[in-house]
Amino acid sequence: SAEEPAAPAEGAHKIALIQFLKGHPVHRLMQLGFTEGCEANGYDCSLLLTDSTSPVDMIPLAEQALAEPVDGVVLYAVDNSFFPTIAKFNAAGIPVVTPHFTSFDQEESGLTAVVGADVVAYAIAAAEAMGAKLDGKGSVAVTVGSFNETENLVAETFKATMADQYPDITVLDPQEEGFDAAQAIAKAVAIIQGNPDIAGAFSTTGNGPTTWARAAEETSASELIIISMDYTRPNLDLVKSGQVYGLVAQPLYEEFYAAAELVGAALDGETVEYLNLLPAPVITIDDLDEYYSFNDKAEA
Repeated sequence: SAEEPAAPAEGAHKIALIQFLKGHPVHRLMQLGFTEGCEANGYDCSLLLTDSTSPVDMIPLAEQALAEPVDGVVLYAVDNSFFPTIAKFNAAGIPVVTPHFTSFDQEESGLTAVVGADVVAYAIAAAEAMGAKLDGKGSVAVTVGSFNETENLVAETFKATMADQYPDITVLDPQEEGFDAAQAIAKAVAIIQGNPDIAGAFSTTGNGPTTWARAAEETSASELIIISMDYTRPNLDLVKSGQVYGLVAQPLYEEFYAAAELVGAALDGETVEYLNLLPAPVITIDDLDEYYSFNDKAEA
């Protein structure tokens, strides 16, 4: 059996991860990265998580972190509504790193650092993969989990790249999937039914593969080319079965591991780069083994 990680040393940095959607499979990979980043560096880390689907419900967890208090915070700040909370941490001298959302301005946000995928690069790669697969024809739907800094930028970059490289493909305006599976599938079904020439779908959220694969089944749109996010096991299975063409392999584990390290470095007085971008390749059926192995580790 695997050895238990050593307990943090007395006086170790106390770092909290604050996140919503506690049990989401994507977020579980993120939480694993944070936990293992803490363990590898000897930090005393805690998970302040909520099952809520509403980001605003992280605010009470942030107040809890301030009251405990913690030395540093990894905050899943989805938009600029969290800037006042970040300002409270700043006032207390507590460094805050946001993983996954990298488009915030440092002076405006007050963040110590951001770390995550190069969203512009992967949006371009997704558009290029989609356009090539469609042979430059048809229309493509775009859905987002929610309208936020990162997903908005991805959707905008995808559309601009498609217009530049594949001008004969029509990219539909983004629509919000949300995080309720049944409602997301119903939304995708309506998009398919309302657009007879639809040939592809690009979703910027980790539930997107299931959303669009199920919608394609319900509408007999078996030829729909789907590219979406994240290497969770269910998503990899959909690529393996041929229902989804490709996945953007966001560095879910890596960005949260790095976030823990960045907080620790700031607490050690080191100079920390603000913007830390990681690669996120578009993977297809030939690339699955590596990412199945990663899920094996997460589940273990």
